[in-house]
Amino acid sequence: MLEHVDVVHALYYLFMHALFECFGPSTTVLRLPSVLAVAAGAACVAELGRRLSGNPVGLGGGMAFGLLPSVQFYLQEGRPYALVAAGSGLSTLLLVAMLQGRRHRWGYWTAYGCTVFVCGLLNWLSLLILPAHLATLAWTRATRGTWLCWTAASVAATAGVTPLILFSRTQSGQVSWIPPLTWHMLIGPAILLAIAGVGTLLDRPRAGRLSAAAVGLPLLAVPQFGLVGLSLFKPLFVDRYVLFSLLGLALMIGVLLGALVGAVQRRSWSAARWVLPLSVAVASVVLLPQALAKRSPQSRVDDVLAAAAQVARLKKSGGAVLFVPAARRDTRLVSPHAFTGLQDIALEETPERSGTLKGVEWDAARIRTEMLARQRIVLVTDAEDASKPANSARDRTKISTLREYFRPVADEQVRGRRVTVYERRTPGRPS
Repeated sequence: MLEHVDVVHALYYLFMHALFECFGPSTTVLRLPSVLAVAAGAACVAELGRRLSGNPVGLGGGMAFGLLPSVQFYLQEGRPYALVAAGSGLSTLLLVAMLQGRRHRWGYWTAYGCTVFVCGLLNWLSLLILPAHLATLAWTRATRGTWLCWTAASVAATAGVTPLILFSRTQSGQVSWIPPLTWHMLIGPAILLAIAGVGTLLDRPRAGRLSAAAVGLPLLAVPQFGLVGLSLFKPLFVDRYVLFSLLGLALMIGVLLGALVGAVQRRSWSAARWVLPLSVAVASVVLLPQALAKRSPQSRVDDVLAAAAQVARLKKSGGAVLFVPAARRDTRLVSPHAFTGLQDIALEETPERSGTLKGVEWDAARIRTEMLARQRIVLVTDAEDASKPANSARDRTKISTLREYFRPVADEQVRGRRVTVYERRTPGRPS
């Protein structure tokens, strides 16, 4: 698996294997690390806000982080992105503590470097936090000693992650589905930066002074712009890769809420203490539809189990099954019982025998011969692939043979997958 496909997630897989061995493989065990990581990330934002601008900013920012829709989505996922966000929050908190002059020991710089290193192993794009921290150091005019310590820790962390980056480039086909960068992809980041910009104006940052804006704005903007820059050379723009940048957004939202508390406080001290509870309550109610939608099956756009259930409902014993592209064979690998009675007629060697994830298929001519010997074929593909040209000769042969000699009798789309049943045309019968 790691040699051919997912070396970028090696550390996360190892971590989850250990948890499954200790507590058993369950949905709860799969999701709980992400839930706890988001809680830790919110705590880091709260502490950052408290240190830099006071309790209202800290409390408001911490609550805001947990309510952000993207964070709500990934706190449920069995993926490393929430863990990266927690680690990024911790590394930022360590940096702020050292910039405030409270921590100068090498132990804290070592902890900073190790945290960045571990986050890099979980997702090497998290190294984009280093230029964000670089901007904060420049903004606050850090001392020469601080620059030297930060440089040493950053170089060590980057050097440790570099072998993973180089090896993962051999598996770049795993992100070939990401579309090229377009202007409409930048609308979301632009809105986030506008919110952060308002917070920056309210924070009134000054060069040489450590403030919430000096930390939060670079933490939001630099990873976003960095990913945009990388995407100009290789399409990589997916929001989850820089989920940790939303720590900066939450911190700037905290600044906005802190400014609101201050404005109300100047008029009524007793009314000011209700600003944060009311703001959080209103935000929770407004975002409730989003929160519920993020927790629904419909929010998952590539549901292998739902596609397998459709196959089980539509199949007939003695039929055949095809997968376009071959990677969609994962539907069968995950739910083999749903395909009982169906013969995978394109498969020459199983994944187990061939040592691959999707198996080895026959050549195009053999696949066509096998198809023409069948009366009923179930096709499992991506929802959008009906209108897209096939990439390989095998897949083109599958599609052209189905169109020429078969007719669809059932067609179901469900959350990113499409299951179509074809029957052999009767000679002379119109299609």
